[in-house]
Parts: sequence; C-alpha cells; structure tokens
Amino acid sequence: MGDSVILAAAPSNPLIPPVIEIVLGSVAFLALVFAIYKFVAPRFEQAYAERTAAIEGGIAEAETKQAEADAKLAELEQRLSEARQEAARIREEAREQGAAIVVEMREQAQSEASRIVEQGKAQIEAERQQAVTQLRAEVGALATGLAGRIVGESLEDEARQSRIVERFLSEIEAGEPAGQGGAS
Repeated sequence: MGDSVILAAAPSNPLIPPVIEIVLGSVAFLALVFAIYKFVAPRFEQAYAERTAAIEGGIAEAETKQAEADAKLAELEQRLSEARQEAARIREEAREQGAAIVVEMREQAQSEASRIVEQGKAQIEAERQQAVTQLRAEVGALATGLAGRIVGESLEDEARQSRIVERFLSEIEAGEPAGQGGAS
C-alpha cells in the first residue's frame, strides 16, 4: 500500500502526457492519415488532374483558335491586298480611259473647228463670188453708160453690153490698160 501512495504523491511532469493518450492519439492520427490517404487525397488528385486537363485543353483550344484567327487574318490581309491591287488597276484603267476620252474630245473639237472653218471659208467664198458678181454688174452698167457717153451711141443691146463688160474686166484683171488690148 505504501507504494501506491508514493505513486500518487509523485509529482507528474506536465510536458510529458500520459502513455494512454499518446497511444490513443497516435491511433487516431494514423486512422485520420489513412482516411485522408484513402478517400480525400484521390479526390484531390482527381480534381487536380481534371483541372490540369481542362486548362491544357483550354490552352490547346486557344492555340487552335489563335491559329485559325491568324489564318483568317492572313487571308483577309491577302484579300485586302488583292482589293487594293484591283482598285489600283481600276484607277489606272479609268485614268487611261479618261486620257483616251480627252484625246477623242480634242479630236472631235478639232474636227468640228476645222468643219466650222471650212464652212466659214465656203460662206466667205460664196459671199465673195456674190460680191464679185454684183460688182461686175455695177461696173458693167457704169462702164456701158460711160462708154455710151464716150462713143456717142447707145449700148443698150444686152449681148453687146455683156461682151464689152467682159472684155473690159478681163483687161483689168490681166493688168492691161483699157483700150489697148483688143479694141482694134
């Protein structure tokens, strides 16, 4: 009995827990580690693997989409380049057509101007011929009147008057003084 009292009276170290608590705590800890290893860790691993696969799939999909976008961008840039070339070709054709139209209009204007000049010349020539005819008639009338006064006989005969006027005018045109050439 005395021993039991000694044990009860011996002071205990507060830093060292009783052995039963250490054993029970160790068993509980090992059970918890086993449960985590068996049930929780695989779920974490599965979630991690799913997330990794989703991220890698998303990255691969993003890379695919980026490649498609780059291909479409390159295609659009090619189309834009072709459209610019086509626009430049159309502008050049329009410029050439404009130049051809200008040349054609100039030719038309020149031909129209030439036609107007020719028409004017023809009209002037017709008016000149009309003036010459009128002048001949007036000169003929004056000449026959004057010749009738000088000669003293009437020159009323039309045929005679016409011959005298023609002879007089041809002498004037030839540059011979009247009365020298063919009056003999």
